Amino acid sequence: MKTINVVAAVIIRTDSDGTKEVFATQRGYGEYKDWWEFPGGKIEAGESPESALAREIREELATEISVGDYIDTIEYDYPAFHLSMRCYECSILSGKLELLEHENACWLSKETLKSVNWLPADITILDKVEKLL
Repeated sequence: MKTINVVAAVIIRTDSDGTKEVFATQRGYGEYKDWWEFPGGKIEAGESPESALAREIREELATEISVGDYIDTIEYDYPAFHLSMRCYECSILSGKLELLEHENACWLSKETLKSVNWLPADITILDKVEKLL
């Protein structure tokens, strides 16, 4: 089975009342259109995971991020491929998270984290993300 190596940004902010929230995006294309995910993408040849993640967020969301602590690597078998997804805690440096490839996006709190239809691989990291909120 083919393995696809990707990175995902767990972008966290603290809102005006001190509540921590994480950014989620809704896919606008492909087999899993309308499912929710942490933004990111494929690691290209010669790229470090951290530089790939910064590039992907720049390309998908027109935003510069700070790639922080490594959270975990998710290994997940989809029907057509194996996904290896390295997840990092991130913060916004500049930009407004413009949706250039995604259909929708939202900020989720600890209480609303599991309220969207997450992609199967992304579901497996939610308990660790919840601890960051």
